[in-house]
Amino acid sequence: MPYSTSSAPGTNASFKIAIVLNVLIVLLQAVYGFLSHSVALVADAGHNLTDVLSLLFALGANILAARPPTKTRTYGFRRTTILAALLNAMILLVATGAILFAAIERLGHPVPVEGATVSIVAGIGIVLNALSAWFFAKGRKVDLNTKAAFLHMAGDAGVSAGVVLAGLIIIWTGTLWVDPLMSIIIAAVITAGTWSILRDSFNLAADAVPEGIDPAAIDSYLLGLQEVTSVHDLHIWGMSTTQIALTVHLIVKRDVSEDVLLSTICTAMHDRFGIGHTTVQIERGALECELAPEHVV
Repeated sequence: MPYSTSSAPGTNASFKIAIVLNVLIVLLQAVYGFLSHSVALVADAGHNLTDVLSLLFALGANILAARPPTKTRTYGFRRTTILAALLNAMILLVATGAILFAAIERLGHPVPVEGATVSIVAGIGIVLNALSAWFFAKGRKVDLNTKAAFLHMAGDAGVSAGVVLAGLIIIWTGTLWVDPLMSIIIAAVITAGTWSILRDSFNLAADAVPEGIDPAAIDSYLLGLQEVTSVHDLHIWGMSTTQIALTVHLIVKRDVSEDVLLSTICTAMHDRFGIGHTTVQIERGALECELAPEHVV
């Protein structure tokens, strides 16, 4: 499914609430992680700290993207949402490397861990992360940044559940290596969840066709119009994480009503393909394309 032409209502409010909740999680996990000597809890705190930064970047990008275009920035700051998603993915991967390094070091030098404290604090993390994920559940289908936030929060809830399990195993068996082992599992989970965000955001930054858009289907639709005889220079890219643009040159029959054709195409692009910004250049076939009039809708 392609991303929508606009963000879901209340997206910025969801980001603000999630930021507050995640700051609370970071403080709880960092303080009690150090007090209980749990590298898993500290690792989860570090991960949640990167989530706070990610949420801040995404919120800032959404605010910038809402600013109107200017004479020198004709698209405004819409593309900052793509850059925020790409930066967030990169930050998460760096944080994952730090978590993995600490966990491997602790495997060789295990220390006593207070399993009860670890389980209780991680349990609180489950509740707060699940609540944060709920705020992003609706918007995850229409915006890459919101999707990233949802996956991060839902993944964090699962990671916290793993930390709870590690704490319980330590209580029951006294096995200290379970704590760093869980940290390694956390790192693997984060990496798996981050990869798709990194791939999609990089593709958008590189002007690739957004996920869910089928250029062949669009080309087929345009060629299927009885007024159109040829299609060329079809380009599709993401203007932001929620807005998709398309430009195309069409050679049409000489007796075609251009206004009617443009209206039909733009409506179809929006309703059928989720493309909100369509630019069509009409050509009659007798002139060079650069001399043909351009129609922007």
